[in-house]
Amino acid sequence: MACPTEDAMITIWDANVELKIDDRFHVIRSAREAVAFLMKSWPETKSASYATARKVCLDAAKGIVPSAEARAAFEAAAKEAGILR
Repeated sequence: MACPTEDAMITIWDANVELKIDDRFHVIRSAREAVAFLMKSWPETKSASYATARKVCLDAAKGIVPSAEARAAFEAAAKEAGILR
């Protein structure tokens, strides 16, 4: 039986977050994917909502906060960055 933390790390969001950067589309399905995208592929300009999304998504990947909260924070940061599709 998996521990709760392992289960939380692979929780898929109820709805995907779709992003568009330079005519390329990206689909983010979980807090883990969001963390990877925030760290590696986010546009240069990083706002306060970026920092919030990064923290909340990391916490969700560890099972500390609900995955829906991470999705909302990530979506808000993407909207502010102008990359939400």
